[in-house]
Amino acid sequence: MTSVCTGSLVYAAAGILRARPATTHWESLGLLAELDPTIVTRYDRFVDDGDVITSAGVSAGIDMALHLVERLAGVDRALNVRRDLQYDPQPPV
Repeated sequence: MTSVCTGSLVYAAAGILRARPATTHWESLGLLAELDPTIVTRYDRFVDDGDVITSAGVSAGIDMALHLVERLAGVDRALNVRRDLQYDPQPPV
């Protein structure tokens, strides 16, 4: 299962993130912790906890998706997808 941005709040409310590391949009990290204090909130672009991966904002969701491509199909495929998307993971600003 994967979530982008505040999608992890739905997972938290459903009990899916109980005692697991997770992230969400930075403005919602406090709410994530309020929904379930056992969640180990992290200020990361994405958190891979095996069968559940959560990501912060929209561009972090792209990072997570490329991570999944790498996990499932290898680093070369992930690099090809990134090139096809013309995605630069380190913007100039």
